Amino acid sequence: MATNAKTRKAARYAVPVAVAGVAAATVAMVPAFANSGSPDLPKVTAQQLIEKIAASDVQQLSGSAKISTDLGLPTLASGLLGGGGVTGGSANPGDKIAQLANGTHTVRVAADGPDRQKLTFVDGKDEYSLIHNGADVWGYDSKANEVWHEKDTEGAAQGKDRQGKDHKKTADRMGGAAPQQLAQDILTAAGPTTDVSVGDTAQVAGRDAYQLVLKPKHGGSTVGSVKIAVDAKNGVPLRVQLLAAEGGKPIVDAGFTKVDFAKPSADTFAFTAPKGAKVTEGAAEAGKGGAGHGKEFKGLESFPGLDALTGGADLAGGKGGETKVLGEGWSTIARIDTGGGKSLKDIENDKNAPKEAKQFLDSLGGKVTGKFGEGRVFKTRLVNALITDDGKVYVGAVTKDALVKAADANK
Repeated sequence: MATNAKTRKAARYAVPVAVAGVAAATVAMVPAFANSGSPDLPKVTAQQLIEKIAASDVQQLSGSAKISTDLGLPTLASGLLGGGGVTGGSANPGDKIAQLANGTHTVRVAADGPDRQKLTFVDGKDEYSLIHNGADVWGYDSKANEVWHEKDTEGAAQGKDRQGKDHKKTADRMGGAAPQQLAQDILTAAGPTTDVSVGDTAQVAGRDAYQLVLKPKHGGSTVGSVKIAVDAKNGVPLRVQLLAAEGGKPIVDAGFTKVDFAKPSADTFAFTAPKGAKVTEGAAEAGKGGAGHGKEFKGLESFPGLDALTGGADLAGGKGGETKVLGEGWSTIARIDTGGGKSLKDIENDKNAPKEAKQFLDSLGGKVTGKFGEGRVFKTRLVNALITDDGKVYVGAVTKDALVKAADANK
């Protein structure tokens, strides 16, 4: 499915409504969030529904959303995503974004065009707010009374045209992780390996909606389907669900519980640091190499101990690693030759091996063998990785069998 001008327009003007990761991104919803009936709507084709999404120019809204993620992570990974994976103060947005890769989160949202958004994460009596207002981005942790601040003067000057910049500031990431933008990214990525259809109608946050359904045409992917609930009147994506091929509750389910498309009041986006609050300047910390700013959960390379297995290679495709892309579409696998490091057997048998390396090995799944040799599989409900004994990594949103087959064919 080719990306047309309307799709690009919708991606450019998409209104941020919630931070989702996939991200990570990287959610089984409460009953109030589920379908409350199948409204009788005029029939539409998949192409007509895609065009409706692309034509939507809604830029103002407010409401509440729920984001839940069930990746089936091992204990080690789950602990890191629970808040220990990013440092630099409790008000740093990176920490909150990382936490969205695990559990269920309630978020109040407001947006008024590309330069004013507000997300408030609610956790009992405590709140964390992330506010983008023109040239300023603020993060505020009410429990710790800590404030994080970043100047976005370049983004404010360029407005929505800054989407093409290589370096994305916090304000850009707020937009890029929204359900609207998430839907656009999925539609853009859908190609000849995808079946696209219109599913049952639904009600989301009290709004009648169509459901666009995307499914892999071929086996081997961990993804069963992606469902995008689209507002029947204005074409705004109200919910995105990522369903596993193995069944069970959704891997990711992000969308509105309440939504109002009226213009929020201007004071919604106003913020002044409370008296006595600790204020950290994000850009200043980044310039000094300060802890935490700019860190994002990138996947396997963020786990302690993996560097001991790979000789310090950067699994994101940087230092030391040579990456080759195998397959296409939903079955794409990245083959990373780390170029060094001890074998898994060496780590297992070495009494002096780093504790973190042992913990990482314990978090992996069972051993696998094939023509490639031996290895271990790091398994989640979405992304799986095969780490071979000779220092190669095969990773993708595919099954264990697909990883072994790829390793055998590309040893």
